[in-house]
Amino acid sequence: MSGVMGERDRGSGPGKSGTTGRDRERGADPAHGPERGEGREVGREHGFDREGGPEPCRGHTLGPDVGDGDRGGDRGEGHGGGDRGESRDRGDGRDGDRVGGRERERVARAALTRVLEPGDERAGRWLRATGAVELLRRLTVEDGSAERLPGMTALRLGGYRLRAAAAEPERDLAAVAAVGGRFVCPGDREWPSQLDDLGDARPVGLWVRGRPDLRLWSLRSVAVVGARACTPYGAHMAASLGSGLAERGWVVVSGAAFGVDGAAHRGALAAGGATTAVLACGVDVPYPRGHAELLGRLAQQGLIVAELPPSSHPTRSRFVLRNRVIAALTRGTVVVEAEYRSGSLVTARQAQRLGRFAMGVPGPATSGLSAGVHELLRGEGALVTDADEVVELVGDIGDLAPVRRGPVLPRDHLDAVTARVLEALPYHGVSHPRDLARTAGTSADETLGRLYELHSLGFVEREGDGWRLTLPSVRNDDARRGGS
Repeated sequence: MSGVMGERDRGSGPGKSGTTGRDRERGADPAHGPERGEGREVGREHGFDREGGPEPCRGHTLGPDVGDGDRGGDRGEGHGGGDRGESRDRGDGRDGDRVGGRERERVARAALTRVLEPGDERAGRWLRATGAVELLRRLTVEDGSAERLPGMTALRLGGYRLRAAAAEPERDLAAVAAVGGRFVCPGDREWPSQLDDLGDARPVGLWVRGRPDLRLWSLRSVAVVGARACTPYGAHMAASLGSGLAERGWVVVSGAAFGVDGAAHRGALAAGGATTAVLACGVDVPYPRGHAELLGRLAQQGLIVAELPPSSHPTRSRFVLRNRVIAALTRGTVVVEAEYRSGSLVTARQAQRLGRFAMGVPGPATSGLSAGVHELLRGEGALVTDADEVVELVGDIGDLAPVRRGPVLPRDHLDAVTARVLEALPYHGVSHPRDLARTAGTSADETLGRLYELHSLGFVEREGDGWRLTLPSVRNDDARRGGS
């Protein structure tokens, strides 16, 4: 932590009211704080070009943001306040300060992912009030400032300081870069702004593995979650939803667990689509072990996302807290098989609280694995059975599911008069054409002509002077009445 703390000790870090003489000579803004620079452009920082698109990770070398420097030089020349080179130097100084402050903020947030547990709202309020660099300093330096944080206790502070002392953010950043990953902070172009809906429970940052842009993928994404010990029906429905959503251009988000999660990921990959796994451990940890191959495919073809730094292992509470990220990241959550006490239902209810869609796939009424889904559907959950119905809810105007129709039966091709004559025939016995005409409301000649037409189609047969339904029609009432 010496690199981060040294900048603050020299008075050049965010949160200081004064500046050094060199800063004043360069025209540095003494008031910029750690949160102020979050939305600024920092050039090609951590593998992202100026247009926001993903690039192969190039470690942590920062490229200069020459745009502001050029504008600074132009302003100096236009106003006659010195030569062009001098003005450009002042612009580069402001640029360097901004980039340096942004990098200190990034390193501090990376360290805080080692110190704070995911979803810690109290720590989130501290972070919002002080900024990452200052909060990390307070948790590291014993000057009494940490004790003044609202809600801080000696027991909590002791735990925070143990973790802060062991944090090595530069090593974590190098570790994620070694597996082709990066660390994304609030304010970065790749940061999904919908995560801000979590308020103070918003992640400190996200460790991301994979080439696609996380923000762009998250704009059109749906979560598919469910039971680990799912039935063959649940696995089939999850895979079908995953492939169907992928074919329609949606990103499938899940937790890479056994059962429904894995089936949803595989369905999307099989369709050649996009899928994101949100883990409760580090992005370089193959958990569960049985999904090491699947996670490898996700790193190559999709995205792996985690709040926890590299090499972190999951705990029971982290699985539950991970679910809030899945709910916030996506437009809606589909639950496929879940018991009453299920983490998948936690995800769905969190989605509802955030104003997202919560959907459920119904199962057998006698199945305990579908009991939680049915409870969700009895409330405000929406019933869905395929990808079309999901897209109809979460998609844009005009993304409507096709009209549902039953099977086309032979009777459906009959005209109205012929259908009435067929309906007039009793199930058993023989009827005279005059009786049928009276029942059908047609003339005797018209009825006789329709009977011969029905005979040619195999619906009726003649017996003496009367007519009766053919035996297959008697056995299959749907053939005569058109089904239900």
